[in-house]
Amino acid sequence: MKTDFVEIFQTIRAAMQPYATLGFANRENSDRTFDLWSDKNVKSGPDQRSETFFASISANEHEAILKTNFGHEVLKGSSVLKIKELDEELMNQIEDALAVGYKLFKEKEWV
Repeated sequence: MKTDFVEIFQTIRAAMQPYATLGFANRENSDRTFDLWSDKNVKSGPDQRSETFFASISANEHEAILKTNFGHEVLKGSSVLKIKELDEELMNQIEDALAVGYKLFKEKEWV
C-alpha cells in the first residue's frame, strides 16, 4: 500500500499517460500535476467549445487528488477522489474508471 502522496501521484499519472496517445493532450505535466484534455471542437447544446477536460491527478502535502469529467463508481458519484492510501484494488478501480471515461468520450465523439 502506498501512502506517499508523490508516489501515489506518479503511479496514477503513469496510468493516465497512455491516453495522451489516444487523442488527449496535457496542459500541465509537472512533478505535482498532470492533466488530460481533448482539443476536439465539441458542440454541447447551444455552446461550442474547442477543448474538453478529461482527467487530472495532483498531489499536495495532504493527499493526491484525482479529478475527472465523468462519474464512476470508484468516485462515489463525484468527479473528485481524494486519495490518502493507494492499494492495488483502488488502482485497478481507477484504471477501470479511466477506461470507462475514455469509452464515454469516444461515444460522444469528444475525442
